[in-house]
Amino acid sequence: MTTRIERPLSPHLQTYRVTLTMALSIIHRATGIALYFGTLLLAWWLIAAASGPTAYAHVQAFTSSLIGKLILFGYTWALLHHLVSGIRYFFWDLGYGFKANEREALTWGALIAGIALTVLVWIIAYAIGAGR
Repeated sequence: MTTRIERPLSPHLQTYRVTLTMALSIIHRATGIALYFGTLLLAWWLIAAASGPTAYAHVQAFTSSLIGKLILFGYTWALLHHLVSGIRYFFWDLGYGFKANEREALTWGALIAGIALTVLVWIIAYAIGAGR
């Protein structure tokens, strides 16, 4: 009869203290997934634009509704957050930003920049749209 060797269990999420860097890493993956679904909305819009005024009017009716605007706002944030967070990962791939204070600054910068860019894009979009 063989003796069973007790091996340590692999650490899991309950073992780690959740940090902002960890949370944004998870959010980066989630925004990547959200971009797939948002791209379907973009494809719908392009196909409708190519199909004619009636199809385009249906898409415009959806995107101008409250739920449509919320989805578009979320898609814009997912796109811009994923972009900025990807730049953060690029810095790390180059070997920069691994000290605790640098890592924290890059993480906060990505979080704030994603939100700020989203708000800026929507302000500009409304300013341009109001001019019509």
